[in-house]
Amino acid sequence: QVQLVESGGGLVQAGGSLRLSCAASGGTFSSYSMGWFRQAPGKEREFVAVISGGGGRSYYGDSVKGRFTISRDNAKNTMSLQMNSLKPEDTAVYYCAASRAWGSIVTMLNRYSYNYWGQGTQVTVSS
Repeated sequence: QVQLVESGGGLVQAGGSLRLSCAASGGTFSSYSMGWFRQAPGKEREFVAVISGGGGRSYYGDSVKGRFTISRDNAKNTMSLQMNSLKPEDTAVYYCAASRAWGSIVTMLNRYSYNYWGQGTQVTVSS
């Protein structure tokens, strides 16, 4: 059983930056692909980014490409999401997720490809 805990959310002005972190415990961290999803009120959970177990490959959702960067530190069992040039439409609860799989972006953007989820952290971007 893998436990995931997100941190780093908060309130930021448009154009600003935030860095989210996800701490994992209870499994072999490097054997899991790690992803970020987000969910705004009244909307479906949306894929943000994913990184492979070794950290060598990543995918991004179209809405965050070029602004967000996903990374991981397998020695510390942590994953991060650096978010720059934030927009009001980035406002959402951000969830960390772990997957035993690694495949195409079509596979990895599917929330059902993930086996474990954190509780989420709120990000609010004011205009």
